[in-house]
Amino acid sequence: MSDSPSFLERKDVKPSFKRYAIDAFGAMAQGLFASLLIGTIFSTLGDLTGIELLGQIGGFAKAVAGPAMAVSIGAALAAPPLVLYSLAAVGYAANEAGGAGGPLAVFVIAIVAAELGKLVSKETKVDILVTPGVTVGIGCALAVAVAPWIGAAASSLGGLVMWATDLQPFLMGVVVSVLVGAALTLPISSAAICAALGLTGLAGGAALAGCCAQMVGYAAASFADNGWAGVVSQGLGTSMLQVPNIFKKPATWVPALVASAVTGPVATVVFGLQQNGAAIASGMGTCGLVGPIGLYSGWIADGITPGAREWLGMALVCVVIPAVVAWAVAFFMRRSGIINEGDMRIE
Repeated sequence: MSDSPSFLERKDVKPSFKRYAIDAFGAMAQGLFASLLIGTIFSTLGDLTGIELLGQIGGFAKAVAGPAMAVSIGAALAAPPLVLYSLAAVGYAANEAGGAGGPLAVFVIAIVAAELGKLVSKETKVDILVTPGVTVGIGCALAVAVAPWIGAAASSLGGLVMWATDLQPFLMGVVVSVLVGAALTLPISSAAICAALGLTGLAGGAALAGCCAQMVGYAAASFADNGWAGVVSQGLGTSMLQVPNIFKKPATWVPALVASAVTGPVATVVFGLQQNGAAIASGMGTCGLVGPIGLYSGWIADGITPGAREWLGMALVCVVIPAVVAWAVAFFMRRSGIINEGDMRIE
């Protein structure tokens, strides 16, 4: 019994909130961006320009989202090379079996597989068989057994979104915008949820508003900590980069959430903004401008020639209002000492 702590320390298996919720999750966000999100950007550009190569590049990148996230997590946990490489299969299995909750399934299962793989790494003379056998075997078995349940839990959020679409536009705008926007920042695929539900129309507009509010809102609210680099990485990349900071101080999420609550009803009630492009665009926000591009492509598909009202609605809902609201809320929270310098800094 007394040997256990020293063994775990020797294998660098040190469970902690920081290591899993902050370090591993922060790395996973980067893996997600380097695969699914950048792939979606390429695919969208391919659709708009008709350049087949861009679409192919996008397809390749999106196909490896699971492995990219799992390997990123393994790197954050300092997994030995053989464990790290084995996590590619685990990530693929968890992401596929998890459905809309794929990223969340990868997060949980990759951590377990990586830590178990580290425990057996280089402990036998047949390490080339044992380490990948344990990592891939247990990881993929967990993916088959557990990932669908994780995916179902994540998809239940989609059911709530569908319920919200039956409400009056004002309340629906708040509910859908906040929930889908929150899913975009959390380890749940908001884009996959929107695609699975076929979330377009007025509800799609509210979802888009919420996602833009998270990304642009965080870019504006954290400008003091991250500057223009943060504007690009969050405003055009992903607000998921802020999750480690949310875990450390949940109050840092308030400015973006308030922005989502404001922009949703503005989209549904004031402008009647309908996102009728590809449903996945409803859950992409301003990532590579996929959301606004989806809005525009929906107008064209519906035979609508966008005029001043449409362009004004897009600009205000997707960029101006979330930036102003989130920045103002963050300003007052900093003045009140609720948020301090460095609380929103991203690595």
